[in-house]
Amino acid sequence: MTDGNGFLGGRLLVVAFEGWNDAGEAATGAVRTLKDLLDMREIMTVDPELYFDYQFNRPTISTNEDGLRVIEWPSATMFGPRAPGAASVPLAEDAELRVSGTNAGNIYLLLGTEPSRSWKSFAAEVFDAALAADVTGVVFLGAMLADVPHTRPISIFVSSDNALVRSELQIERSSYEGPVGILSILSDASETAGIPTLSIWASVPHYVHNAPSPKAMLALIDKLEEVIDVVIPRGNLVTEAAEWESGIDTLAAEDEEMAAYIAQLEQARDTVDSPEASGEAIAQEFEKYLRKRGDGRDGRADGRTGPDGPRQ
Repeated sequence: MTDGNGFLGGRLLVVAFEGWNDAGEAATGAVRTLKDLLDMREIMTVDPELYFDYQFNRPTISTNEDGLRVIEWPSATMFGPRAPGAASVPLAEDAELRVSGTNAGNIYLLLGTEPSRSWKSFAAEVFDAALAADVTGVVFLGAMLADVPHTRPISIFVSSDNALVRSELQIERSSYEGPVGILSILSDASETAGIPTLSIWASVPHYVHNAPSPKAMLALIDKLEEVIDVVIPRGNLVTEAAEWESGIDTLAAEDEEMAAYIAQLEQARDTVDSPEASGEAIAQEFEKYLRKRGDGRDGRADGRTGPDGPRQ
């Protein structure tokens, strides 16, 4: 730690990437929510020519407000507060429209698409910018497809590779070994640069993988708000999460096989969450998950920040 105030006391970079690390668009959705609510400016954008395969991450074209056709290239951008260090205490009339709290002026964001190549160079460029901005901690957000029911609270896994962060926040270190995504590469680069890290992951029901998951996004924002010590307005997200769950309920009611499968997931989840469940039993559930998903199939697990985090 650099300032004696612990992980929460300095400038925090919150990171999310589209792609393998972003089931249900939950992680990028949470960071976009922050970006829309905070008064931020662009600090750095990487050159897409260096890091992206356009046949894999294709550019998109759209019409802007002036009626012009514009091409948008895949990239990654870092944002910072226009007034670093300043507390954002909203006025009464906009109290529900802005992030507030004593740490709001210390939040930086990194948002983009997972690069296709040159990950080492990409990480070096990102952390050159982070060090220049005096970032003292990094929070990685991710979401993975998992065998979990949509009817129960979204499972959140929190872990850190930094011993001081683990001690301060009473969390554990992930023990996963296997394929990784860009978040694990950036985490390793961050720790090497002397910037401590924290990873927050949400589990998204795999049987609704084609649609955004506002419930998972909401769960990440809830945990993020707790970690970065700010108050984040939820807007319509609570209503959207309820409608998402209700919509899946309607589909399941028309499909007996799907309903039976969800009931099995609910029973398994309730067993793990029951007061009678031992730590060993919970550990066995996670180990079974890892054996099944740890090879990265379907984007269901990502490196050290996967589901083998703290067994809470």
